[in-house]
Amino acid sequence: MIRVMIERHIADDLAEYYEQAARNTLQTAMQAHGFISGESLRNTNDSNHRVVMANFRTIQDWQRWHGSAERKEIMEAIMPMLDGEEKITVLEH
Repeated sequence: MIRVMIERHIADDLAEYYEQAARNTLQTAMQAHGFISGESLRNTNDSNHRVVMANFRTIQDWQRWHGSAERKEIMEAIMPMLDGEEKITVLEH
């Protein structure tokens, strides 16, 4: 199993819209091959800093999801809400 940490910083006043988009992303990711679980967290010191933790069976499963048309479509909706690029870190035991 691998864990993927996705860090995002939301532009001011867009948190409500981001939350809906993030929920849609998680619902779609749940259907991805090899997806195990995921959660979305908010930094207690910076409410615009969000971290998504996703567990996938293998790195190949993550790469398949990361490059999928479904994720690209979702990211087209999320990217305008972000203050910069998302940062992705793939972790393993």
